[in-house]
Amino acid sequence: MLLYDSDVSGNCYKVRLLLAQLGLEYQRYPMDVVDRSNRKELLGNLNPGLRVPTLVLDDGRALGESGAIMWYLADGTKYAPSEAFDRAKVLQWMFFEQYSHEPYVAVPRFWLTKNIAVEPETLADRQRVGYLAFDAMEAHLAGHEFLAADRYTIADIALFAYTHVAHEGGFDMSGYPAIAAWVARVAAQPRHVPITA
Repeated sequence: MLLYDSDVSGNCYKVRLLLAQLGLEYQRYPMDVVDRSNRKELLGNLNPGLRVPTLVLDDGRALGESGAIMWYLADGTKYAPSEAFDRAKVLQWMFFEQYSHEPYVAVPRFWLTKNIAVEPETLADRQRVGYLAFDAMEAHLAGHEFLAADRYTIADIALFAYTHVAHEGGFDMSGYPAIAAWVARVAAQPRHVPITA
């Protein structure tokens, strides 16, 4: 398998973490998340969105979007439940991550770590909505060890990717003890790899 990838992307990190936890071998093709000038040339026939991650399987078929890639890789493993309701709960949290979490946590992190100038009000507004996502996670994790199906799943991987580096987006996570305990549980899973691996 070949993964079109970026060291700084949490969406790519999700896929790398799952691949590591599944013990699957793959090659990486690093790409720049800022300079997108060669995206169409490299990904045009593989991923209509021209985004990373893009995974090319050994038979040449390609998948884009981190959630789709994770679902494909995890299907039939302990990371994706077989029971319909549990599977739907995993998807619920994965959709939450892409709609309510990633745009408001990852974007401030990108702006700050790449020194991209934005109006302070714009940054603060993104962070405000990011905190709402953390509030929802904290409320759920106060009564659960993991996000769905009473066990570690790809829902946890999906939300861990940007949550564990939220401080890089200017978020103060000191008021989220349940999230902190969950981050520690996820980080303790076998074959954990750092964001820059």
